[in-house]
Amino acid sequence: MKIGAINLRWLGHSGFLIENSGIIYIDPFQIKEDLPKADYILLTHGHYDHCSVEDISKIIKEGTKIIMTADCQSSINKIEIPLKREIVEPLQEIDFGKIKISTVPAYNKDKSFHTKNEHFVGYLIKINDALIYHAGDSDFIPEMQKLTGYNHKNINFITLLPISGKFTMNVEEAVEVAKLLKPNLAIPMHWGNIIGSKEDAEEFVQICKENEIDSKILEKE
Repeated sequence: MKIGAINLRWLGHSGFLIENSGIIYIDPFQIKEDLPKADYILLTHGHYDHCSVEDISKIIKEGTKIIMTADCQSSINKIEIPLKREIVEPLQEIDFGKIKISTVPAYNKDKSFHTKNEHFVGYLIKINDALIYHAGDSDFIPEMQKLTGYNHKNINFITLLPISGKFTMNVEEAVEVAKLLKPNLAIPMHWGNIIGSKEDAEEFVQICKENEIDSKILEKE
């Protein structure tokens, strides 16, 4: 999907590929074999469906930069190809020139799957006129209030929101996040694989549109 000067591709579950100023992956899981090699890989946390050595090994090259939370280290250390690693926590900023990345909190409020003290993250990725928010495995948390105000005509603000429930926010909660953030486009994720169905994604899109929020289901690549 073209968004200004970038191309955004959904790889299934919470995995995405961003193509423009470098090749950027987020949480690749059960991906195809013939995808382009990564300049950057962003991992939100160390769970197997977000930090998959098997899938990361398909897309790395010598010098690939992996931005990851601390709990990913034991898995990534199994990879023998020389990589550049950067450990992050919430509320950090990384400047790669044309690509600027900020980490934001991602956690469950009343579930034990992703606790706040584990310091898992979501990402804000700024490239040219696009700002992409990948929420990670999160509920609707108070810190999301700080992400308001990006929806103006000088930028394409895109939100990638989990909708499957149980481990993350459900459809209704994801819609509330979209209503809060008012993105230019809201895209559902974390469905169609381990948990969550296309019907969940369709419900999210429909309710968003009822609330005058542009939303779209990306086809898995």
